[in-house]
Amino acid sequence: MKTVSVAEAVSLIPDGATLMIGGFMGVGTPERLIDELVRQGKRNLTVIANDTALPGCGIGKLVDAGLVGRTIASHIGLNSETQKQMIAGKMAVDLIPQGTLIERIRAGGYGLGGVLTPTGVGTIVEEGKQKVQVNGKSYLVEPALRAQFALIGAFLADYLGNLSYALTARNLIPSSPWLRIRPLSPLSTSCR
Repeated sequence: MKTVSVAEAVSLIPDGATLMIGGFMGVGTPERLIDELVRQGKRNLTVIANDTALPGCGIGKLVDAGLVGRTIASHIGLNSETQKQMIAGKMAVDLIPQGTLIERIRAGGYGLGGVLTPTGVGTIVEEGKQKVQVNGKSYLVEPALRAQFALIGAFLADYLGNLSYALTARNLIPSSPWLRIRPLSPLSTSCR
């Protein structure tokens, strides 16, 4: 196994890449990798994550630097900069219910085409989406989500790639489908 610096790892990510970034409101987010993405000025990134954290914290640093072209997340409500960029048309934002988001990521990680969900049936969410009936119940077909890179923050990693998480970082990352994509690096520090 070869160990590389944070700078070298981030240099592998091209402009326009799609990234899945683990964490929950900055907790468990790979801060050193995000800082290096900002330093290297990677542009027009698509970020798939639970949320965009807060200004100056976690994914919020990428947003503050204007590096994100599209966000696919379940929550942006605490990041006023994400909201401003979305309203100004500088960033596309796809808001997806958290359970649907996780299932779409899981489907992508397992090589599936998508998932069926009743969430959104009968609302404006279903506009433009395929709807199917299964045993008399309506479902929306939601396509799988995939990315070229997964950035996750871990407390400890061994040479086999086993990762350990501390405190509330254990809530979202360890059992999540983010790990179906080979992580770029488990390096992280906290922004809190």
